[in-house]
Amino acid sequence: MTRDDHARLGFATRQLHAGDRSPGPHRPRATPIYLTAGFEFDDFDQAHARFAGTDQGFSYTRVGNPTNVAAEQRIADLESGVGALLLGSGQAAVATTVLSLVSAGDHVLASSSIYEGTRELLRDDLARQGVAVDFIDDPNDTAAWDAAIRPNTRLVFAESIPNPKNDVLDVAALATVAHRHGVPLVVDNTLATPYLLRPLEHGADIVVHSASKFLAGHGTVLGGVIVDGGTFPWARHPDAYPQLARERGLDGLTFAERSPRTAFLDFARRVAMRYGPVPSPLNAFLIIQGIETLSLRVARQSATALQLATWLERQPGVEGVDYSGLRSSPHHAIATRYLPLGQGSVFAVTIRGGREAAQVFTDALRLFTRMTHLGDVRSLVLHPATTTHVLRDDDQLAASGIGPGLLRLSIGLEDPDDLVADLDRAFAAVAAADLLNTLGVS
Repeated sequence: MTRDDHARLGFATRQLHAGDRSPGPHRPRATPIYLTAGFEFDDFDQAHARFAGTDQGFSYTRVGNPTNVAAEQRIADLESGVGALLLGSGQAAVATTVLSLVSAGDHVLASSSIYEGTRELLRDDLARQGVAVDFIDDPNDTAAWDAAIRPNTRLVFAESIPNPKNDVLDVAALATVAHRHGVPLVVDNTLATPYLLRPLEHGADIVVHSASKFLAGHGTVLGGVIVDGGTFPWARHPDAYPQLARERGLDGLTFAERSPRTAFLDFARRVAMRYGPVPSPLNAFLIIQGIETLSLRVARQSATALQLATWLERQPGVEGVDYSGLRSSPHHAIATRYLPLGQGSVFAVTIRGGREAAQVFTDALRLFTRMTHLGDVRSLVLHPATTTHVLRDDDQLAASGIGPGLLRLSIGLEDPDDLVADLDRAFAAVAAADLLNTLGVS
C-alpha cells in the first residue's frame, strides 16, 4: 500500500494499521516487544555511524527502540504529524517540549486553564532556570494573548480540552496570534485525543499527550508523546531558536538545514536522550494495544458523558455542570465547531453543600473509582480542591472556577444506566446527611 493510499484510509483503520509492519523474517502480526537495553553493531564502522548520526539504526533503547518507534509512527499518523517522540510520561512530554525550545532569559506564555502539574512546572521549575512565564486567564481571549507575547516569547502553550472545566480552545484563533509573532503553538491534546480533534490541522505546530490516559485507555501504563506538525519555519528565526537554526553539528548542518520538517522533533529526541525520560518498550506495546480501540472507546465515553451531564444538570442537588456538550455551556458553540464527534468524557459537576456534601457524595459512590487518573475504561471521580489543586489558595481556586463542591468525573465504559444509578445513590447519601436541606434545597 502506498503512502497516498494509506492517507485515504479512515481513522479506525489507521489506528489498527499505521506503523505496524516490522522488518525481519518472522513477520509477526502484532508489534513485537523489543525488551532490550541495547542493539548489536555489525562492525566498528557501523557503531561509529550510529553515534555520529549518519546511520539511523538502533544502538541503545534510551535513544530509540523498534517497539517505541511503532507507537510513535501510529500516533503521528493519527495526529496528522510528520513524526512523534514517545516518552516515559505525559509530564515528560511537556517538559521535553519546553526544554527543547527555551533558554535562560526566555519567556513562555500559557493558558491558566491547564493541567495543574504543567502549571506548576511552568510557574515554579522554569523560574529556577531563568525562564519567565505568564498565564492567560481566558484561553480564547485572543487580544490578551496578543498583548502578552514578548520579543523573547519562545512558545505559546494551551490545552484543547482542559480539565476539570471542559472549556474548549479555539485552536485556529490562537495559532494565528502565535504565528503573527513568529512563535510556535503547543497544544496538549490529551483529553480530546486525535479521534475528536487534531490541533495540527487547525494551525498548531506541536502536540503533546499523556499517553497514559485515553491513548492507552486501560489504566495500566505511563507514557507521553510529542507530535511534530512539521510546519513551523525554524530557519526563519535563528536568533530565537539558535539550537535549531544556528548551531551546527558534525556534518556542518543545523537541525533546520538537515531536516526542515522534523528539526524540532530531532532536537527534542536529543534532549530526551540526555535527560533520559525513556519509556519501556513494554509500555509502548501496551499503548499500541490501547490505540487499536481508541475511536470505539472515545465515542462511547463521550456519548455516555453527554447523557450523564444532561441528567446531572436536572438534579436539584447540583449547582452546575461544566460540560461543553450541553447547550447551556458557554463553550458549546466552539465545541460544536471543533468537536463534532463528541465533546470528550472528562467534566466537572458542582454539588450543592460545598466540600462536606462533595465528600459524602464521593464516598457513597460504588462504581466510580476514587483516584487521580483520566481516560480509563472505568469511571473515575476526584475532588480537585483537595487533591490536584491543593496548592492553590481559596482566591486562586475561585478565580479558576473550582468551588469547594466541584468534582471531576472521567466517564468510562460502564452501562450508562448503572452510572446514573450510582450517582443517584450518592445524591441520596447527601440528602440523608441533611447537607442540602440546610441550604434550602428540597
